Amino acid sequence: MQKAEIYIVNEDELVESVRLDGSIIEAVEHAFGELQKGNATVPPIMMIPVPERTGEVDVKSAFIKGLDSLAIKVASGFFENGKLGLPSASGQMLVLSAVTGFLEAVLLDNGYLTQVRTGAAGAIAAKYLAPSVVENAGVIGAGTQARFQMRGLYHMRPFKRIFTWSPDSDEIRDAYVEDMSRELGVEVIKAEDAEEVVRNCQSVTTTTPARSPFIRASWLHPGLHITAMGSDTEEKQEIEADVFAKADIVACDLKSQCFRLGELRSARAAGSISDETSVIELGELVNGVKKGRDNDKQITVCDLTGVGIQDTAIALEALARVKAADKGLKIGGR
Repeated sequence: MQKAEIYIVNEDELVESVRLDGSIIEAVEHAFGELQKGNATVPPIMMIPVPERTGEVDVKSAFIKGLDSLAIKVASGFFENGKLGLPSASGQMLVLSAVTGFLEAVLLDNGYLTQVRTGAAGAIAAKYLAPSVVENAGVIGAGTQARFQMRGLYHMRPFKRIFTWSPDSDEIRDAYVEDMSRELGVEVIKAEDAEEVVRNCQSVTTTTPARSPFIRASWLHPGLHITAMGSDTEEKQEIEADVFAKADIVACDLKSQCFRLGELRSARAAGSISDETSVIELGELVNGVKKGRDNDKQITVCDLTGVGIQDTAIALEALARVKAADKGLKIGGR
């Protein structure tokens, strides 16, 4: 039997080939739809904590029926890396044949593809849950994902200004203001605190590894949408539990995962929601099984923990683009 070539693709090649664009968002959206239809297998996340370094290593994967390949991702977040002058996130993806199990590609993306696919999930949440018009977008955090989330939101709801607040240093916050104002051509306002962000914005995204909540239920107002993507382990929480009790629509990427690792876990533990609370998954919105926002007065919240289908979707899209551009190192094959 002839062995297929294995592609080794470095970060620069992936950055050149993959952007948070409409095709990427559509690929991730399609994957959520297939998950809802029962056409995907998503094993539980394997999480390896490294508490001494405020770090963690996560392994995610998924098989989507009808695709000839699947991806396995190993990603890490070490949140003290800033002290070393390093980014907090890194990782890589393996692409395997879903026919033979043989290795097809190693994508040395250093976490880049995870950032893109997470931004895509935020865009999908906004598509179905954000108000029809967003003039002021809010973001909590000033790191890489705070950038990708605003890129994704802008794709769905072109806004005029960003209100940003972060527990990071003034230097990091100032860099965020400069970068996003230049990239998106919008006004970026450095808020005094998280409350100023929430009260002034129609859509707010939280992007931090916080261990205690900083978004208060008392700040909510009609028409507000919140996407929370920072909580993806049992110790994290960005949103006060009562926020979910006051929301008209509660959504998430995958209920089984969010009730274990996300904001839904904290809300259930506090009694603000229960297992019987109506929680809509993104795939149900994509397939029209459940309705999203239907007026601009509703308060909506979406909890994102990151699902393996997103990794398979973006890995295969990225590999297709790399091959089309004749990039990557090809080894093996005969």
